[in-house]
Amino acid sequence: MKNTNLQRATEFAVGLLFGWGLMIAGMTDPGKVIGFLDLAGAWDPSLAFVMGGAIAVGFFAFGMAKKRTTNFFGGALHLPTSKDIDKRLVIGSLLFGAGWGLAGFCPGPGIVSMAAGEFKGLVFVAAMVAGMAVFEFTDRRAAPPQPKAA
Repeated sequence: MKNTNLQRATEFAVGLLFGWGLMIAGMTDPGKVIGFLDLAGAWDPSLAFVMGGAIAVGFFAFGMAKKRTTNFFGGALHLPTSKDIDKRLVIGSLLFGAGWGLAGFCPGPGIVSMAAGEFKGLVFVAAMVAGMAVFEFTDRRAAPPQPKAA
């Protein structure tokens, strides 16, 4: 029980730090994000440094994680194993990128903006949740029926 409380407190602190970092980096400002994506206009390259920093942290963190069998709290460590690039991944990536470009938000900054009371963040998160629900619904309908346990 005590370990679970510590784990939840740590998860909360890490999430808070992540959200704070997104705000400081300007990732919660759709105008700044769209300025970064506007390569032919008034391009703002500052978010490239944010992304470069995230890639560097991820590179070392995943390198450490690959050497471990448990997380820091002793639980199972679940890392992605698939390396397949299929139609679903490509289409999902295109939809993610189009949504990011149109709205100026990706999921993390959208949630932070919503939590900060930004209406655009609320609209983005609502649309994101609706899209996830549509995916789950269509994915379940397309999946072959599971055999019933005897």
